[in-house]
Amino acid sequence: MSLLPESTRRSFLLASVALGVTATGRLPVFAATPTRGGTATLLLAAEPPVLTTIAHTAYNAVYVSPKTTEGLLTYDFDLNPKPLLAREWTISPDGLTYTFKLRDGVKWHDGQPFTSADVAFSIKTLKEVHPRGRNTFLNLVDIETPDVQTAILKLSKPAPYLITALAAAETPIVPRHIYEGTKVAENPANLAPIGTGPFKFKEWVRGSHVVYERNPEYWDQPRPYLDQLIIRFIPDAAARSIAIETGEIDLAPSTPVPLSDLERLQAVDTLAFETKGYQYQNGVSRIEFNLERPFFKDVRVRRAFAHVIDRNVILNTINYGYGTAIAGPINPNLAKWYVPDLKTYPIDLATAEKLLDEAGYPRGADGIRARISLDYVPSGETYPRGSEYIRQALAKVGIDATVRSQDFATYTKRIYTDRDFDFAFEGMSNLFDPTVGVQRLYWSKNFKPGVPFSNGAAYSNAKVDELLEAAAIEVDPTKRVEQWRQIQQILVEDVPAIDIVSQPELTIYNKRISDHTTGGEGIAGNLAHAYVAAS
Repeated sequence: MSLLPESTRRSFLLASVALGVTATGRLPVFAATPTRGGTATLLLAAEPPVLTTIAHTAYNAVYVSPKTTEGLLTYDFDLNPKPLLAREWTISPDGLTYTFKLRDGVKWHDGQPFTSADVAFSIKTLKEVHPRGRNTFLNLVDIETPDVQTAILKLSKPAPYLITALAAAETPIVPRHIYEGTKVAENPANLAPIGTGPFKFKEWVRGSHVVYERNPEYWDQPRPYLDQLIIRFIPDAAARSIAIETGEIDLAPSTPVPLSDLERLQAVDTLAFETKGYQYQNGVSRIEFNLERPFFKDVRVRRAFAHVIDRNVILNTINYGYGTAIAGPINPNLAKWYVPDLKTYPIDLATAEKLLDEAGYPRGADGIRARISLDYVPSGETYPRGSEYIRQALAKVGIDATVRSQDFATYTKRIYTDRDFDFAFEGMSNLFDPTVGVQRLYWSKNFKPGVPFSNGAAYSNAKVDELLEAAAIEVDPTKRVEQWRQIQQILVEDVPAIDIVSQPELTIYNKRISDHTTGGEGIAGNLAHAYVAAS
């Protein structure tokens, strides 16, 4: 396993700037005025289970849903809200009333008018069936619709994160006349969406691609500029790299190629790289312990693991230097929440051995203290390679870890439903606010077997619960930041998880496509502004 030198990584980043990514995130200007016409092809590493996110949080679905199904708001690179289906909004001083004024003349793709009734139906539905919606809209008690262009959200307690939670992928607005009276998660429109967005669904060829066509009646004329958008699914990593290199692909988000291929791809004249457009996601990789297992109930065992597993090895060797080593659960991109001076556990095998002895796990005659399983999320090369490193590192202190692989559905069921695991190496998104993206992982009330991507550790700490619940309703930004500082300080003491690195996120794109990344949602936005540059 070779280490990509730091000088090479710096060269790649400098080359990325030369190819069009500046420190301000501005993209190169190809034409004075966007041009109409043409097709863009977007690459996904795995096929999503649905094409709308009304009842689903599958990672790849966030890239397809917003093309047809929009949200009330969109967001700039600093996550400041901007108009989308809502043209303006106000929040009452007590934080309990959100009033949205909707756009005139917006139509669903089937010609029916978009109204406040659709907004009320969608948000009430999200609260019931969306995996994160239950928490996001926990304090929502009513939605008033005094007229067709006004929706008023009434809360029982403040929800300071709510104004940032209304993007298309996170809080999609769907047509009431299509979904009402049906089982929302099973509605056929999830597979053939009808929305208000810039693109209309045309076809889904399973295992191959989805085709969208320009919506000629889109409310934001003259957008969209593209006549057609194709989403291709290429599960093989080597094939993805070739498709990007040969020009078959125009937009490839979320670093869909082996990190070892990036140096080669940066030499391709037609390609450029964008690091912005991930402010809404903020992924991290982490090791999560199953605290229902007797072995991991003892914090000394968990701390021993922290003294053995070197996040810098994973950063530099497994991730080829891309990303940032993190001591706590929050991605540095969420700057106001990130705590840079959290306690760390220095790599110290002698201390780890002592802790394991004290916890009652001495080495046996064969040198083994315990035999456990390690499951990794089947998403990219980082997790299997990182798991192999973790296995080797733990062997030095007498822990025999068997690495297990499986498909995504089996992995999810094993971790969250069957609870048949010891510890896991996984990725999680902080999203746009820690109350939405991080609380779910540590709040004792969010330990719900069968609910994926929640408190898989079965962690419970009364003080953490108290702080999480207080921060979720705190309207004073300074107090809320301090609450999250305290939460992180307790978590690094309790070690229900070992946070490893912020995930390196790049969009690889063909230079012929312009204005594809215009805000914090990046390629997971609606691509209404994207166009084929004039040659």
